[in-house]
Amino acid sequence: MVDYLSSDRLDWEEMQKERQAVLAAWQTGREVDLAEAVEFHLSQPLEKNFARRMGEAKAQGLTLTQPRAGVADLKSHLELLQYLAEEGEADLLPTTIDSYTRQNRYEEAQKGLDESRKLGRSLLNGFPAVNHGVANCRTLVTELSMPLQIRHGTPDARLLAEVTLAAGFSAFEGGGISYNIPYAKQVPLAESIRAWQYVDRLVGYYAQQGVMINREPFGPLTGTLVAPCISHSVAVIEAVLAAKQGVKSLTLGYGQCGNLIQDVAAIQTLPVLAQDYLEREGITDVELTTVLHQWMGGFPTDEPRSFGVISLGAAAAALSKATKVIVKTPHEALGIPTKEANAAGLRATKQVINMLKDQSFPECPQLTQEREIILKETRQILDKTLELGEGDFALGAVRAFQAGVIDVPFAPSMHNAGRTMPARDNEGAVRFLNWGSLPFSKEVQEFHREKLAERARYEERTPGFQFVIDDIYAIGKGMLVGRPR
Repeated sequence: MVDYLSSDRLDWEEMQKERQAVLAAWQTGREVDLAEAVEFHLSQPLEKNFARRMGEAKAQGLTLTQPRAGVADLKSHLELLQYLAEEGEADLLPTTIDSYTRQNRYEEAQKGLDESRKLGRSLLNGFPAVNHGVANCRTLVTELSMPLQIRHGTPDARLLAEVTLAAGFSAFEGGGISYNIPYAKQVPLAESIRAWQYVDRLVGYYAQQGVMINREPFGPLTGTLVAPCISHSVAVIEAVLAAKQGVKSLTLGYGQCGNLIQDVAAIQTLPVLAQDYLEREGITDVELTTVLHQWMGGFPTDEPRSFGVISLGAAAAALSKATKVIVKTPHEALGIPTKEANAAGLRATKQVINMLKDQSFPECPQLTQEREIILKETRQILDKTLELGEGDFALGAVRAFQAGVIDVPFAPSMHNAGRTMPARDNEGAVRFLNWGSLPFSKEVQEFHREKLAERARYEERTPGFQFVIDDIYAIGKGMLVGRPR
């Protein structure tokens, strides 16, 4: 249990006793040597540093491509990443962690790893980095020529961070809200926020030694009709909490919703909001970049239609000038993709990005309006969160979720109110059919009410839950708005 929670920076000396307990949770923890890890990081070529690569891309106006990928065995995982770098032309590489490790179930992860080695195929849905340990994970860093990031879904990622950062990974995804509320049912929010403060304080320690490690809160949350103001609120809170622990490189994410104007506006407003709230805390030395996640919901079952969805996501990333895009595959509806399908999604995305890299989305009244409504909604949520937390985002986040002031649609967590109900408007932008206890002004409430009424008039039906059902399945059926047949 967490007795006291605040966003104050953890005392590094006081954290050492906690570190000893964390490292003792699995045998590979004894391999972590921070002084040696810092030396290793500093010895690596600059082009392998994730934060540096993201900063360069931002300065040059480029959008980098990154897949998701992870299998159990070290050799197979290395071969998979090499394939995606060469055949998929990926700019950045991941290591996606298996589900057992995400739940800190290392003994079961070890059994899965052992069985995978016996059978010659992965029985895990990712790479069990904690079980592999520092030396084996470092093989990936030394053998691959581009920056590597850990991607997972872990409420308590303390040991995972210790092992993989010591191995030389220069980017680590996740956060105390974004890797709890959409992923876990019973984990108290205060506990996951505190666990992630440990992760961020560790990253901050590396920064103090001259090692820049990129941190990326998970933007899409549940990935199902999540309006920008919800994901932006979580991203900003996690950005502030990370920065207060000493993180200097932050990539803030957003999950594609499908309406191009809304997606462009969302990416454009995300760093504006983060910069604003960081400056309120007196933090001005953090580099902010952005990532757009291609559509996280249901996909069509056939490849040509899936490539259409992927290409729309690529266009949204390129036109919004997102610093990177997380790429989907044409096998999304079928399960874990083959390496060939993964590479195909990357190449399709790269083609669209290259064709659009010299173009920007034109300014227009609709884009201006969309930016304004996202900024207004998000600030209303964040300001209320700060009020509830008496000026502290860590405490405020816990109380905001308790009050439904932040409410992620379709999240499994018992600590999420679950009272909001999203639906698309007549042009496919995600609005609120029911905003629950979100602290929206009368003006914002009326905006959502009218947007959905406009669709209802067009479709000649009453706004209601059927909108939601139809919209969830729409893209898989070949459309964006779930129109009645």
